Amino acid sequence: MRIRSGDFENAQVLALLRLHVEGMHSSSPPGTCHVLDVSDLKHPSISFFTAWNDDELLGMGALKDLGERTGEIKSMRTGPNHLRKGVGEALLRHLLSLAKTREYRLVSLETGTGAEFDAALALYRRHGFQKGRAFGEYEETEFNQFFHLVM
Repeated sequence: MRIRSGDFENAQVLALLRLHVEGMHSSSPPGTCHVLDVSDLKHPSISFFTAWNDDELLGMGALKDLGERTGEIKSMRTGPNHLRKGVGEALLRHLLSLAKTREYRLVSLETGTGAEFDAALALYRRHGFQKGRAFGEYEETEFNQFFHLVM
């Protein structure tokens, strides 16, 4: 598995991003979905990465710089044919390594509630993320959950 910067011109990447955006909207009540589209992911504060096996896209993930030595995990998604093969684990390790290199003191994330989110929640908890309060411009709802990892 190779992890590299995401290419927004690659058809596989665009297809996985579409799947991610559609999946997040279909799994989230109105007003609670904070998924980023392609134009959002191109923002200079966001580092976007993809995982590959030869020419096959396995998954993606991003790290957003929030300033003040803090970051946010965004757009974590494994391709449907590659679930439970360690793709999310590899991407999260890569993003946390980047956060460490940048000397972040805190990495946070927002996610949803329900069976669709259970595997991701287990991954984040295995890496030491602790449930906490909303951050940034997020608002707490019964659906949204917030996790933080002190680096």
